[in-house]
Amino acid sequence: MKGVILAGGLGTRLYPLTKITNKHLLPVYDRPMIYYPITTLVEAGIKDIMVVTGGNNAGDFLRLLGNGREFGLKRLHYAYQEGEGGIAQALSLAEEFAEGGSITVILGDNIFEKTVKKAVAGFSKVNSGAKIFLKEVTEPQRFGVPEIKGGKIIKVEEKPKKPKSKYAVVGLYMYDNGVFDIIKGLKVSGRNELEITDVNNHYIQRGMMEYEILPGWWTDAGTIESLYRSNTLIHKIREEK
Repeated sequence: MKGVILAGGLGTRLYPLTKITNKHLLPVYDRPMIYYPITTLVEAGIKDIMVVTGGNNAGDFLRLLGNGREFGLKRLHYAYQEGEGGIAQALSLAEEFAEGGSITVILGDNIFEKTVKKAVAGFSKVNSGAKIFLKEVTEPQRFGVPEIKGGKIIKVEEKPKKPKSKYAVVGLYMYDNGVFDIIKGLKVSGRNELEITDVNNHYIQRGMMEYEILPGWWTDAGTIESLYRSNTLIHKIREEK
């Protein structure tokens, strides 16, 4: 299975820190933020990885990461997203890279405590449908929120004012190659973007979506508060070693 890291966007919730750089290049304790999703994929056994980014600082990723040798990779692939088309539109740029196979997608500002190696291996064997990961959070209205009935997800709502569960859909997704055809059929949302939540709902409607409660802690680093939290959590891990 191949891995795709989505690291575009303007990072406006982190202004003024992101006025002169991409948010995924900001430090989280002792490493640039982008190091964490790469490490998550590598530790899960994924060695063929593409980074999708955009904006004026795209070249900085190449200068920082090179071919990924620091992570044990022979080659790191890159794609450039023009404008702000949304997560699903960014993912569409990886269609040729996927070469007809399944992919694991991770948002570049998401940091995970535990490995997802077992889940990746399991999905690689099935190689059809999709899988998302859930985590109970205190502010689900910040995220995509699943509505669960009878142990199954019946719908995901994006940033609902009245969440129907306490769970957030974290920024880690596994899709078969049909995801690219789904994206081609999407309509832009009210935010003028192609939404990853709409992709997930397509799989749900087809009865092809599985989910798992994520082990360990998880955080994004897309706001000042969550960036601070990320630094604190990583600092604790480093001190425990």
